Amino acid sequence: MIVLLLAAALQAQNFTSRGYLETRGFFFPQAAPGDSGHAVGEAVLRWDAAYLTGRWRFSGAIDTRTDTHRRVEREARIDWQDRSTLRPALSLRRFSASYSNKGWTAEFGKQFIRWGKADILNPTDRFAPRDFLDVLDSDFLGVLAARATYERGAETVDLVYTPRMTPSRTPLVNQRWVVLPAVSFADLGVRYPDRGQFGARWNHVGRGYEVSGSFFEGFNHLPALEIAIVPQAGIGIARFFPKLRMYGADVAVPLRWFTVKGEAGYFTSSDRGTDEYLLYVVQLERQQGEWSFVGGYAGERITADRNPLFFGPDRGIARTFLGRAGYTIDPRRNLAVETAVRRSGTGAYVKAEYSQTFGQHWRATTGFVWLTGEETDFLGQYRRNSHAVLTIRYSF
Repeated sequence: MIVLLLAAALQAQNFTSRGYLETRGFFFPQAAPGDSGHAVGEAVLRWDAAYLTGRWRFSGAIDTRTDTHRRVEREARIDWQDRSTLRPALSLRRFSASYSNKGWTAEFGKQFIRWGKADILNPTDRFAPRDFLDVLDSDFLGVLAARATYERGAETVDLVYTPRMTPSRTPLVNQRWVVLPAVSFADLGVRYPDRGQFGARWNHVGRGYEVSGSFFEGFNHLPALEIAIVPQAGIGIARFFPKLRMYGADVAVPLRWFTVKGEAGYFTSSDRGTDEYLLYVVQLERQQGEWSFVGGYAGERITADRNPLFFGPDRGIARTFLGRAGYTIDPRRNLAVETAVRRSGTGAYVKAEYSQTFGQHWRATTGFVWLTGEETDFLGQYRRNSHAVLTIRYSF
């Protein structure tokens, strides 16, 4: 009996889990066109688990959520595809199996893949779609993929294949994060790609620097728009995801006073209805005691201007000066401020938050987002969306 209990205890040590219950409130002083609400409440219960056996690791995560503003489905179903317009009430956030041996790691299933070295904007991060229902408060979405990583000494090679594209979730029509045209239109729906995507990344750690090169062949996870004339309805708008090829690079060089980071991606497309452009970031980073500072510039150079109708928060905060500062007051309290200011002065935002833990399980976070600018600017168009936020989280 003792032997059996010991074996069960050792087996249980291979299983780990954690999770949290979080409630969040958004408070908007101003109404917006198409959305007169001044407060939005939401709640999410997330549970993550992992099981280790030999060289294998099995990981999974489940989300269940609800809200007051009808941004979450009311259907009783389990979602794993992340192709719904609304957030699913119950979703498999992650489910994957990975195997490691002699420098190789292979992972299969729904997972999170992050590329790049910059902090606020990552042009080369092509396997990282987001939930943009709140444009400036986005969460990453997992992708169904097969990934192989080989590491030997200073070299790392990362290969990724996704059999289907996972799109970013875009803001909902008739809610405040969508600025509607001044004419009536019909929604013609969305067209999803019917083939997979491939990417490769090489990383080298040298003496006093780190550099990477990357390649992506697939689709933009952010939609472009097509306009058509619809009988008896006038203008129709359809969403599609353009073909995309990216050539990327990033570098980090630690110096005495700060670390220099750069990241760039050049994007081409065989779809004649989408732009070709270069997106890049140059930043300085410094850690000084309990303070951390990041400051830099995000730029864009368009080489083929083919379609001005697209939803692109990554390009929307290009041509801006970016900054972030964080201060750890003590082990239980911290403060952070983030900002982006358009080079032309036509748009800007400031995001600030203060966070504090209470006991072993509770954390409260409060802050605000302030937006300003001209109506024609990506940031300025959301100037009525300045808001305060309060988050309460119980972790277990």
